[in-house]
Amino acid sequence: MERLPSWLRQHLAAIRAVVVLTVLLGVIYPLVTTGVAQALFNGKANGSIVQAGGKDVGSAIIGQNFTDKDGNPVKKYFQSRPSAAGDGYDPTSTSASNLGPEDIVDTLPVPGAKDEGKQSLLTQVCARSKAIGELEGVSGARPYCTPDGVGAVLKVFPDHAVSVNQACPATPVVATYQGLKVECGKPGEDYAAGRTVPVRGDAGAPAVPADAVTASGSGLDPHISPAYAELQAPRVAKERGIALDKVEQLIEANTTGRTFGFMGEPAVNVLELNLALDKA
Repeated sequence: MERLPSWLRQHLAAIRAVVVLTVLLGVIYPLVTTGVAQALFNGKANGSIVQAGGKDVGSAIIGQNFTDKDGNPVKKYFQSRPSAAGDGYDPTSTSASNLGPEDIVDTLPVPGAKDEGKQSLLTQVCARSKAIGELEGVSGARPYCTPDGVGAVLKVFPDHAVSVNQACPATPVVATYQGLKVECGKPGEDYAAGRTVPVRGDAGAPAVPADAVTASGSGLDPHISPAYAELQAPRVAKERGIALDKVEQLIEANTTGRTFGFMGEPAVNVLELNLALDKA
């Protein structure tokens, strides 16, 4: 039998390599790793699913909303932090808002137009803080936020200033700035040429924790801070008709410490805490 041409031998060798590597890395390796994961880490490998009453109710590592069909908080449950993943905690759309601390100027919606405008990160934080303050019966005021829950930001021109995030006929956060009259913002107006000036106001330290008004980097964080849990405890205790100290004990029981004792911050798993409340 004549020896095969070199070009053909090279092609056959390449085909054999593809077949061997496909079987090794595409079949054997996945089966081995899946088998080890199922044998040693069955719960985690299957998504850390949490069950209640024999039904799957969520995952211990993915947050979820505790709201009604209209998106309003269910008052007998602890609320999660905001999420920027899809419509909220969507694992297929995990993401952050991609808005940074310099995103402070809104695009006001124009009445009758299809453009719904865009809230800046600052206004989102202000609006959330105001809503949470009303829900929990505390002050939702924050520095650089107006009383009506938008970012307190001026655009300053030589002869006037505009509170750009407060659409007319709202009352501007301040009446004057350095002798200039402050006007409310007019939807559709271009204020880009003005000098941007945030107004701090006289709000002290916020009563609403930062994690209550900002989303996590993944948008899937199932935890809240102990401070946010403590803020919600009186409302949950009242709605359920149980003692506040009982709710606080459940918070403590569902609080995890820092990883290895020094990494990260203590955190409360919201789903597990709410399930513990239902059992109690």
